[in-house]
Amino acid sequence: MNPLLQKLQPYPFEKLAELKTGCTPPAGLSPIALSIGEPKHPSPEVALAPLRDNLDLSNRYPLTKGSLELRQAIAAWLQRRFMLDADSIDTDQQVIPVNGTREALFAFAQCVIDKDADALVMAPNPFYQIYEGATLLSGAQPYFYNTLKQNNYLPDFDAIDEGIWKRCQLVYICTPGNPTGAVIPMQQLTKLIEKSLQYDFVIASDECYSEIYFDENLPPTGLLQAASYSGNQQFTNCVVFHSLSKRSNLPGMRSGFVAGDKNIIQSFLLYRTYHGCAMPPAHQLASIAAWNDEEHVSNNRKLYREKFDAVLEILAPVSDAHKPDAGFYIWLNTPIADTDFAQRLYTEQNVTVLPGSYLSRNANGINPGDHHVRMALVAPLDECIEAANRIKHFIESLN
Repeated sequence: MNPLLQKLQPYPFEKLAELKTGCTPPAGLSPIALSIGEPKHPSPEVALAPLRDNLDLSNRYPLTKGSLELRQAIAAWLQRRFMLDADSIDTDQQVIPVNGTREALFAFAQCVIDKDADALVMAPNPFYQIYEGATLLSGAQPYFYNTLKQNNYLPDFDAIDEGIWKRCQLVYICTPGNPTGAVIPMQQLTKLIEKSLQYDFVIASDECYSEIYFDENLPPTGLLQAASYSGNQQFTNCVVFHSLSKRSNLPGMRSGFVAGDKNIIQSFLLYRTYHGCAMPPAHQLASIAAWNDEEHVSNNRKLYREKFDAVLEILAPVSDAHKPDAGFYIWLNTPIADTDFAQRLYTEQNVTVLPGSYLSRNANGINPGDHHVRMALVAPLDECIEAANRIKHFIESLN
């Protein structure tokens, strides 16, 4: 067996299941799960119709690089959404469809890391655990940069020593962040791009929450947008990861894409050709329809705005819960240890949240997830309101 497998830690939801073992919530309270970031809004008919109508295409092998029509739809969406110049995305060399960002984010490290070069991979802390697993199985060493409340949950790249940058081969960023919802601003992205050119590392920007935001006039900035703004028209060292899971409520369809630096994308395509993970033809047609439609995405944002407004109003008297920059998580400070909070909330109120320490590692003397829980506002509005009232009652009982 691959000895690197022994370095992998249990997934957060395994730890959560163990934490809940032996707990018996009140029988009179229905269970409400706010722990998993799985969208519950209806999938859009604009995508479901072509999915249903083209199942007969399952009798043929799809191309790893996807159809030209899908790559064109993705490139056009990127150019519209991030205000890129027309034809700035080469559909033949700078775009690859993937089966969701999770598998792509993992596979990417296996492709770009030279494990014989004492490699470091930098990742935010707290973080999406795929970054860590991808790093360890690529043979590299993870370096976690903390994202803390005093910095508005944004990374402080200026605080990282030059020696770390020299060893760095890959930096994962997540904007909007999971679990904090913080959006890295244009200026900070451009500075990171400058560092990538100076020290020659790749930036992998996980932007799968970029389409869930609260002001229709202020969508989150993306890495390719920042590269273009700074004059890096070839997107050198920059690769973005996008998905239809959150944007279009299609987590089960497993559809996303990677785009950016053509040299990196072409190497990743070679890797994926052997990896054997082409998107099914019907999924490609459904994806084209989804990327070409914004009405369902705007309606989706409206549903999340309603839930955030209702939940935050309920929690305001008992917590400092706030609306994030984007995304559908509340990163809640807890008055007691986060694991105790999650366990007791489940036992006393039958509401499941995820302890923040399960999403973090000790770095620079702290675990930035301590005394936080992640709440995913993915349930229907009435369930989110009921959960908020139960959480309020629970916090009041602690005081």
